[in-house]
Amino acid sequence: MKTLMIHKFRNRVWKLVLMLMVLSACTKDDYYVEGGVANGRFDGSVLQYLESKPVEFDSVVQIVKLAGLDDYLTTDELTFFAPRDENIKELIGALDRGGLNRRLYNEGKDTVKVLSDVDSLIWRKYLQRHMFRGKNKLMDYPQIDFGQQTIYPGQTYYSYNNSVSNIGVVYNDAGGVKYMGYRQLHISYIPDISRPTAGWRTVRVASSDIEADNGIVHVLDVNGGELGFDRGEIENEIAESKR
Repeated sequence: MKTLMIHKFRNRVWKLVLMLMVLSACTKDDYYVEGGVANGRFDGSVLQYLESKPVEFDSVVQIVKLAGLDDYLTTDELTFFAPRDENIKELIGALDRGGLNRRLYNEGKDTVKVLSDVDSLIWRKYLQRHMFRGKNKLMDYPQIDFGQQTIYPGQTYYSYNNSVSNIGVVYNDAGGVKYMGYRQLHISYIPDISRPTAGWRTVRVASSDIEADNGIVHVLDVNGGELGFDRGEIENEIAESKR
């Protein structure tokens, strides 16, 4: 009996220590990159930050400039949920692997050889879905629990072109303690605001709270981080523009 009581006491002490460690960690500004920690401060504009990471954002920077949004990412105070080059490449695709170019080829239309082959207004429309006014870090967004959204619903935000997204922070569990684990930002594009709870396109943020001079960058997880949050929609619009 005494041994059992000691064991229970040790378990309680361990859980208390774990909770204190997690709470201590949550008071710091941690910048997670695929589970690792990165420097969260960048000396330059949002655009300059993207330019400084050509492996991840070279194509993104190109379409930002084609869309005429470079001034916004240089001077506006904004929050940018950044897609990655892999997502642009997946959208365009190759003739032997499917994607937009395979479709255009099958329809007898000109394929996309360079990014400027796409109407700049299309790039502008879908990039603006990733742009939100004001500087918002992870700590500025409310909690979301996708299993209990009536209690923790996140919050609705309007982007630069008035498209609608729900943005919230998932509080993960740790050591059997609910909501005491690491926190991860999620953005969910809402295709039809008349049905605000239907058809969400949810993407996790892989790297949050990168603070540039004029804004905050949250880098989307490459898995699911489609440009404009809807690959099918943008693919249809590009194909239709080439009639």
